[in-house]
Amino acid sequence: MKRPLPIGVENFEDMVNSGYCYVDKTMLIKELLDRKGEVNLFTRPRRFGKTLNLSMLRYFFEDTGDEKRNEQNKNLFQGMKIIDAGDAYTAQMGMYPVFELTLKSAKQEDYDMAYYMIQDAVSTEFERHRDVVERGKERLSAREYEQYTAVAEGKAEEKTVRNSLRLFCQCMHKITGKNSVILIDEYDVPLENAYFRGFYERMAGFVHALFEAALKTNQYLQFCVITGCLRISKESIFTGLNHLNIISVLDKKYSEHFGFTEQEVLRMMSYYEVENRFPTMKEWYDGYLFGDTEVYNPWSVIKFLYDLYSDEGAFPRPYWINTSSNEIIKDLISRADGETKGQIEALLRGETLDIRVHEEITYEDMHSHGENLWNFLYFTGYLTKESEYFKEASIFLRARIPNIEVKTIYQNTVLSWMRDIIKKEDFHDLYRAMENGDAERMTGILNGQLFRTISFYDSVENFYHGFLTGILSQSENYLVKSNRESGNGRSDIMVKSPSLRGRSFVLELKVSDSIDDLEKDAQKALQQIYDKKYAEELRVEGYRKIDCYGVAFFRKDCEVRFGKGQ
Repeated sequence: MKRPLPIGVENFEDMVNSGYCYVDKTMLIKELLDRKGEVNLFTRPRRFGKTLNLSMLRYFFEDTGDEKRNEQNKNLFQGMKIIDAGDAYTAQMGMYPVFELTLKSAKQEDYDMAYYMIQDAVSTEFERHRDVVERGKERLSAREYEQYTAVAEGKAEEKTVRNSLRLFCQCMHKITGKNSVILIDEYDVPLENAYFRGFYERMAGFVHALFEAALKTNQYLQFCVITGCLRISKESIFTGLNHLNIISVLDKKYSEHFGFTEQEVLRMMSYYEVENRFPTMKEWYDGYLFGDTEVYNPWSVIKFLYDLYSDEGAFPRPYWINTSSNEIIKDLISRADGETKGQIEALLRGETLDIRVHEEITYEDMHSHGENLWNFLYFTGYLTKESEYFKEASIFLRARIPNIEVKTIYQNTVLSWMRDIIKKEDFHDLYRAMENGDAERMTGILNGQLFRTISFYDSVENFYHGFLTGILSQSENYLVKSNRESGNGRSDIMVKSPSLRGRSFVLELKVSDSIDDLEKDAQKALQQIYDKKYAEELRVEGYRKIDCYGVAFFRKDCEVRFGKGQ
């Protein structure tokens, strides 16, 4: 039997002991020790292995206070790359108290609930170390023990919780004589959520106090690793942390430790005997460039492998769309002016966009300048670097959409936005023109609507079909059926009154190769309705008033042709 694939497994101990297929990323430990950074912020897109890597660091470095448990943790790394790195690295195993905190759960509807979830996560970690504290409580002052206990039991005041990470380090040092390692996962989740929910300032103040107490002039800190998806180097939460080392997707350092390299993907596909599907895997889930290292989306690779292992002919899907917040994409599209719409359309055509890299942005800066929003999309994985250059004392990127999976996310978001816009429009003039056989008026109305949309043309038929179906479906007087079998083929759209005495329409769509082909293609579409007898189904149902329309599209233009049902 093959090793099971780790769908959603983020605990390193579970990964190893349960025999899951694990892509060895333990050389991250070596690079951390070699570079000796005291506070390291890794920014990577969501679902790129950050949580699992932090869990790995915990099991490697943690002194649990239990000799047997420490030995079990060491055994997790047998046969892995870090063991072969030498004694200088393995001597660090089981050496430090480790505080591991995830802020993922802070994505809540208001500040009080978000704060409660962070407090609960802190309390859980304090409780995990409770045995060490109870055994060594005589080395703590009465106040330290009281505060530690209050945090562990979830009874501490907010001011104590704000100082809790430093309190942990201080207590552990007094009891064990060792400095602590702090691991903070998804630091920016509460900030992103608070920005979109309207309590950003309050949450930023809390996170700033939590981090400042733990990371600024903390003599009991060995080192800290923080992960998130956004690069926010001068945000107020990091004020005064001059020793903060930010490693973003632009850096060549640590580039292969988050996400899968192409060789790692090939080895996995070979192991599961599905390597013949590699071209599809690459087309859909490759495309990221971290530093100079080509990287695949690990979550999507594992999900696609899972599907392929049971069905080698499985279709790829946009797995990442269900795991990553798309609020920034939605915000971009909903606020897009004419220039931004054109840029989005260019990206969807596979073109690049030149953007200046901004090192010191915050959520509040997102809409102050167009480049800031493109920076957010780049650092969160919705764009990738094709190349970079230096100009006017700044780094510029030629950015593009990474792969088909991410392009699908853009397209789905555009379609969702389009549906919302269409629902707010009044299309009575269009329905009246259709009832009157006024093809010229229909052409004008549809052209105006196309001009306001964001279009993509690689899936042109689906796009225009969805566009026209969405508009026609707004009528309260007609039923809209699309792609129904009729006559000798398949008509694109049928529109019919609920009453057989009412009106009915058949619409056939064409996508032209150039603007000059619109008129003849609209006529071809109309003629196809007659040739293929698409109206036959409506006649069989009992409709007698049947009109036909051929509609041709080219980018932001369309042409409509009218004909009576024969």
